[in-house]
Amino acid sequence: MKRHFILLLVLLYALTSKAQLTVEKIMQEPYKWIGTSPSNIFWSEDSKTIYFSWNPDRNKSDSLYKIVLPDKTPVKVSPQERRSLPAQTGVYNRDNSMKVYEKQGELFLMYNKTLKIKQLTNTIERESNPYFSGDETRIIFLRNGNIFSLSLADGSITQLSNFIQGNKKTEAKLNEEEKWLKADQLAMFEVLKERKEKKEETEKNTKADQPKRPKEIYLEGKNLEIPLVSPDLRYITYRLSTPASGAKNTVVPSYVTESGYTEDLPARTKVGSPMSSYESYIYDTKRDTVYQINTKDLAGITQQPEFLKDYPKKDTTQKKPAGRKLIIVGPNWSENGAYAVVVVRSFDNKDRWLMLLDTATGKLKLLDRQHDEAWIGGPGIGFTLSTGNIGWLDAQTLFFQSEADGYSHLYTINVVSGEKKQLTSGKFEIQQAQLSNDKQWFYLSTNEVHPGETHFYKMSVNGGERIKLTSMKGGNEVTLSPDETKLAIRYSYINKPWELFLQENNSGAAAEQITTSLTDEFKAYAWKDAQVISFKARDGVDIYARIYEPAKKLKNKKAVIFVHGAGYLQNAHKWWSQYFREYMFHNLLVDKGYTVLDIDYRASAGYGRDSRTGIYRFMGSKDLTDNVDGAKLLVEKYGIDPKKIGIYGGSYGGFITLMAMFTTPDVFAAGAALRPVTDWAAYNHGYTANILNEPQTDSLAYRKSSPIYHAAGLKGHLLICHGMVDVNVHIQDSYRLVQRLIELRKENWEMASYPMEDHGFVEPTSWMDEYKRILKLFEERLK
Repeated sequence: MKRHFILLLVLLYALTSKAQLTVEKIMQEPYKWIGTSPSNIFWSEDSKTIYFSWNPDRNKSDSLYKIVLPDKTPVKVSPQERRSLPAQTGVYNRDNSMKVYEKQGELFLMYNKTLKIKQLTNTIERESNPYFSGDETRIIFLRNGNIFSLSLADGSITQLSNFIQGNKKTEAKLNEEEKWLKADQLAMFEVLKERKEKKEETEKNTKADQPKRPKEIYLEGKNLEIPLVSPDLRYITYRLSTPASGAKNTVVPSYVTESGYTEDLPARTKVGSPMSSYESYIYDTKRDTVYQINTKDLAGITQQPEFLKDYPKKDTTQKKPAGRKLIIVGPNWSENGAYAVVVVRSFDNKDRWLMLLDTATGKLKLLDRQHDEAWIGGPGIGFTLSTGNIGWLDAQTLFFQSEADGYSHLYTINVVSGEKKQLTSGKFEIQQAQLSNDKQWFYLSTNEVHPGETHFYKMSVNGGERIKLTSMKGGNEVTLSPDETKLAIRYSYINKPWELFLQENNSGAAAEQITTSLTDEFKAYAWKDAQVISFKARDGVDIYARIYEPAKKLKNKKAVIFVHGAGYLQNAHKWWSQYFREYMFHNLLVDKGYTVLDIDYRASAGYGRDSRTGIYRFMGSKDLTDNVDGAKLLVEKYGIDPKKIGIYGGSYGGFITLMAMFTTPDVFAAGAALRPVTDWAAYNHGYTANILNEPQTDSLAYRKSSPIYHAAGLKGHLLICHGMVDVNVHIQDSYRLVQRLIELRKENWEMASYPMEDHGFVEPTSWMDEYKRILKLFEERLK
């Protein structure tokens, strides 16, 4: 009896220790103890096979798996089969019977009903960007920057453009003395005259015998960017970029290297550095002429941003403001080739124009202008070199997404009449939208049920009712089968990592789980189902957050606020977080009696335009006060001791942690800033200039928003952690702040640097070291 009792105690201890969390456990290689979720899901063109990356055997890297319907058992794909598969991406003809794609620099044509693949090219040179001509008799593609067409009937190839690097060689012009001498020679010597005439006649006949070639277009030191040809092969549109002069790239030194020498890693420029300029042209092959797309009359092109009113005018003699720098993306042609639409964006990203392009003249007609004094953005809106989500419903109707009403929604416009229609509306976002094969329906991913849930819908192209197709609470990432009969769903919940499910494409249909990815060790712990809550910020806006609460008997009245990175990212949602290590760390903290709050502060994704741009010209304003209001909530509603609140986060979260410790020092007793931005003037252009403009034009915004200017306010205990080969947020940011803290004679801080780590840590030992330091900070300082 006694022996059985001892064995029972040993068993209970083993089970308890197995489920107990430690930093060492949660920061080990994820594939070893969590398992690997399926990813990169795609269908075969006949809709009978689902392929996905997976690692159920816990190898060092994922492998390709498949299920062949109706059997739903995952099977590992052999290397031979994997190599023979067509590329996942490609371009379809109008009835979806054929798909053309590039694979390893060669072109292939797939017949989708039979899955037969025909190789179209086999050359040393790379062919890329294939698509069908308007009559679908030819494949258009790029080779060495030029456009070619390949006949599907006989395989013949025709060159459609002739872009040439460098400048055209010009014949030296004769001066007056040389002209006189040449004329005198020809007049004096009959043989010279006859030879000249014979040479000219030969050259004329040789030229006449040659087949017609495309016009020579010299690039003159500029860069050619993806030329396109119209469906009827008449008009070639192309963009030239002129590299910026004087733009200085940064370097990041790497100290622990194979060579044993310090090596410099090439990195980015800084915000405000000179940028390339762009021009867009049309080559009319019929008229053999080139002309520029005209943007000088674009509505609002000379409109100056409002922030300039905060600065005295430097040039009072300028009567009319100069036009802003622009970039043209596209065109996107209607299927019948009658209309072409381009997207024009201003360099300051405060305007996006949808324009109808008259390819015969290069003139533009306004279809839609979206202006934002902050910056243009949101799901489906696109970015500098992207058109965003636009396409054609029919020969005259274009669909697009816009944040015109404050949320990203679907619109249509008739490019002939100009009639515009909003198809969706409400305080939610259309996060993805695709047309059905017959162009009668949109398939949509939205967060209309809850900002922290994603579901898949079907809606008529005329708008109206949205038919909800998914039902599982959480995150539903849907890959629709090519025949549109089935949904491959990558699904997860707050405490359940992603798995693959299969469902019929019907409302109310049940989703069947296909994969089981988690290890027994991971499942042995009861992972917290964090509650997604909302609270009122000081300005009345609803702020969403995850709250992790300990059992009453464990509660120690201490709290930690986690600040997610990126700024424009969502983490207070109901699916498995990309911050899974932090999620597990929060479980560990809760087991120790802490309450954890994870806030989607202003600037987070998923909440519309006003939230996205709430930090314009002042990072560390509403994004910070939302976290401070969260601390107040912890005190007033969750019984937290106001002197025992810590804060931490990485990247943008590290920046907010610094701003919190420096500008609201009485709110947070301790903070851990991981890979933080300390001075926004040192970060990149694409991200920073949207929010703060450029430092040379809006220095006030940078000074308000950069922690290094506020370091004197530090009172609590600060931990800084940074990877030394971080090519995103350079460790120079942290070193500059450290020097500032030294000069301010601050002693309540420490810094840990990681010689082998970039912005996102890779090595488990680095993760372990970093989070042991964070835990130690909170355990020692939140007393």
